[in-house]
Amino acid sequence: MSTLLQTTPALLKATLTSSTANPTCTTAVPDENGYVPPDACNANYGFYPRWEDNVAFAIAFGLATMAHLTQAVVLKKPFCWVIIMGALWECLCFTLRALGARDQQESIYVTLSTLLFLLAPLWINAFVYMVVARLIKLLQPQKRAVGIPAQWLAKGFVSADIICFIIQAAGGGLMADQHNTEASETGRRVYMAGVGAQLACVMVFLVFNVMFHRDLMNHMRTGKVENRNRWTKPLMWAIYIVLVLIVGRIIFRLIEFSQGVSSSNTILRHEEFQLYLDALPMLIALVALNLVHPGLVLEASECSLPSAKIKRWRFRGAAFEPLALASFER
Repeated sequence: MSTLLQTTPALLKATLTSSTANPTCTTAVPDENGYVPPDACNANYGFYPRWEDNVAFAIAFGLATMAHLTQAVVLKKPFCWVIIMGALWECLCFTLRALGARDQQESIYVTLSTLLFLLAPLWINAFVYMVVARLIKLLQPQKRAVGIPAQWLAKGFVSADIICFIIQAAGGGLMADQHNTEASETGRRVYMAGVGAQLACVMVFLVFNVMFHRDLMNHMRTGKVENRNRWTKPLMWAIYIVLVLIVGRIIFRLIEFSQGVSSSNTILRHEEFQLYLDALPMLIALVALNLVHPGLVLEASECSLPSAKIKRWRFRGAAFEPLALASFER
């Protein structure tokens, strides 16, 4: 309430500008934190960002990042750099949001934090694809799911995730320009296309995961697979939790941006929606993978996915012989 009272003088001092591009645009006098109404010419935020909330999320994501980094080192799982990137981007996002809450006229804070916020979950998504593919290679007798080899399953879904990343990055970059209505609208459509594609990929992958889980349980009951690792079942359920959280977050973003990117969008005017329907689910996903880390199950070197063979020719007498270089991926 005190914050609203402090911004009242700024609202009263708003003056009509002479801009020919937008004659109804107003320029307001910022308060001590740089806040102006969302419909003002110099507004960078559709809401009044809460410094305390953003600091809390920055700390939480920072702790999750450190935990994942430590687990990756201790369990010797280099591929975990993917989820570390996702956690780190979330941490940087909320660090910038906290800084922006105290300096709301600095547009670089909102631009960078918006991009990080929109793209960080894609790292977590890709990590789940990689983990399940490694589980299939480790636990399935044929090292494939639904007839598809584990390494090709990983390549296919991770490639799709990269494409979604590029599309969403392009859309998010355009939407970050708060002062160009046409660019923001174009960015919204591009971003929603990328999010929609991501949702389709996740749903298809969820079907693959259910079928793999069903086959795994059958093989364990019949003795075709002997797995005494007590973390296998908890990890499978943790993966389901993460996938459900990702789907929920995507649905929220689709609903949010379906209403446009103008100040009339009710969701965009309330920071709580972003914090508790996007940030919190991703934090829970990271913590779930901390509590049941894939490295606890993926202990054997056999779970590593082979990289493409790189062949080199060398001269021996009158003949050339291919030399397959050892895979470096673990």
